[in-house]
Amino acid sequence: MPDAPRLARVLVGALAHAVPTVIGIVILDFFLLRLAPGDAADVLAGESGAATEETVAALRSRFGLDLPVLDQLLAYLGNLTHLSLGFSPRYNMPVSDLIMQRLPGTLVLMLVALVFALALGILLGVVMANFAGGWPDRLLSVVALLFYSIPSFWIGLMLIVLFSVKLGWLPSGGAETIGSDLTGVAHLLDRARFMVLPGLSLSLFYVAIYGRLVRASMLEVTAQDYIRTAAAKGLSPVAITVRHALRNALLPVTTVAGVHLGGLMGGAVVVETVYSWPGLGRLAFEAVMARDFSVLLGVMLLSAALVIVANVLIDLIQAWLDPRIEVA
Repeated sequence: MPDAPRLARVLVGALAHAVPTVIGIVILDFFLLRLAPGDAADVLAGESGAATEETVAALRSRFGLDLPVLDQLLAYLGNLTHLSLGFSPRYNMPVSDLIMQRLPGTLVLMLVALVFALALGILLGVVMANFAGGWPDRLLSVVALLFYSIPSFWIGLMLIVLFSVKLGWLPSGGAETIGSDLTGVAHLLDRARFMVLPGLSLSLFYVAIYGRLVRASMLEVTAQDYIRTAAAKGLSPVAITVRHALRNALLPVTTVAGVHLGGLMGGAVVVETVYSWPGLGRLAFEAVMARDFSVLLGVMLLSAALVIVANVLIDLIQAWLDPRIEVA
């Protein structure tokens, strides 16, 4: 287990790499978004239905949209130095306040999806590895291929048709029962019912990836000498799988899971829209439609920060799983 000084060096090194990375992401995203046609003033004018050229010009002047692109970039970077993400023309409120309202919903959804993906993927991979070459392995490989190939929005719609429309077991959208006065455990269970379908829709793609990865890792690990030694000592197959093979087979899974956090945030855009889930993904979609680039930049910046933090945590988890790994 890494000691405290070594962990401190990890955090300092990660911060040294993270700051220029985040700045580069912000600058790149800023210029890419400026390639899109229109701006927030055009959208607001179109929604009013009776805006004049003077009104549009006043809106652009109010939100700084009439400034040269470089001046807008410098102003945005200046705001970041003061820990401000700017102001949203569409929602008429600070971007940081808007993101903080939606962030908990997305984090909970991502956590649920990641738990589903890891639990189901590891179980799938272990079963396929134990029956390698047999009919369970072939059948589950086909299932994993389907999960990998089908778009998440189509899976979401089919889950709604099956579990909401046909069976009536789970709600089709939203985050909680509207108008309910539930508290405590009843409130948590009510919210959990609304998380099941979005979490599954977001996780099934990664279930396929983790299942195939665990299968390959398990087959490689079980061919090692220490596995044969454990079997020769009389350990049960379950003990060998859980205590020896699976622990080492999880190393590549933890690495890939950290990389996929950014993909989970991107997939949340589609899933949250399908299920009307109040999170950052739906907010990003609404910001694109409204040309509210300040909000979109804030969501992208937060996504990048989450991925960087997750990769640091993954390094620590790998060091815990395998003491031979040096955390540097």
